[in-house]
Amino acid sequence: MPDNLSRRIDREALERIIQRAAELQAGEMDTGEGMTEPELLKLGAEVGIPSKYLRQALYEERADAGVAEEGGFLARWIGPGRVSAGRVVPGDRTAVEQALEHWMIETEALAVKRRLPDATVWERQKGFFAEMKRGFGVGGRSYELAKAQDVTVRVTQLEPGFCHVEMTADLTPTRGGAAVSAVAATGALGLVGIGMVSLVSSVGALLAPLALVPLAAAAGSPLLASRAYRRRRERMQLNQEQVLDRLERGEIKPRHQLAGPRGPAFVRIAAEIRKAIAEISEPTRQPPRGLPPTT
Repeated sequence: MPDNLSRRIDREALERIIQRAAELQAGEMDTGEGMTEPELLKLGAEVGIPSKYLRQALYEERADAGVAEEGGFLARWIGPGRVSAGRVVPGDRTAVEQALEHWMIETEALAVKRRLPDATVWERQKGFFAEMKRGFGVGGRSYELAKAQDVTVRVTQLEPGFCHVEMTADLTPTRGGAAVSAVAATGALGLVGIGMVSLVSSVGALLAPLALVPLAAAAGSPLLASRAYRRRRERMQLNQEQVLDRLERGEIKPRHQLAGPRGPAFVRIAAEIRKAIAEISEPTRQPPRGLPPTT
């Protein structure tokens, strides 16, 4: 057997070869300006690509495009107003939706805002117990999803036993607040700097460096606002990925699959709050002082 046939192909070369072969095959086909989803699945079947992987790549491409398409001054300065994460998870659509619904209500302190034909929109739970739960950080959670304007969840059946889950959090109000704060801080610090410059011109040049401090802070306010919002987006992205991790590993289950009695919601929340209060107050407790030895 010739050496060029028996030689092993490394992973990087394999990816380049497959990509190039797909480009060559696509070049021979008349796809016009594009193709529909059924045509794409038919093409994948002809070249031996399972529909599950084609659908996954298609939905991931749509999710990335939805985030990247946002334009405008705020998107370029602060960042996109939406954060998305997607994953292929085991299970059928009904079971996955039921598991996510239970998780969103019980663990993320969210409530259904709208039920769309292809998605469910969640918003922050309202009420005393929900606020107490988030305020005390019950369960050691940050409840990051509840800080979004809303969270849209789409579950799409790829094939029996597998679904694609996409979560999109709307942070546009947070981004707007960061922009307003940056503009206000820049204006206030700029006025202070201009006032100090006028003072320096009348008092003397020795105080000139002091006038540069508020002007430098005014110039840096937009950058600080962008960085702060970027950290918020990163935390939201991480939280969404963690939910998808648990869903992929089967740690998130529908209510009827959970073992043991659950009890009323307010009873569970009260118990969790009492536990959180005990954990917070435990380090502050002082051990009882020992009695002086008797003579």
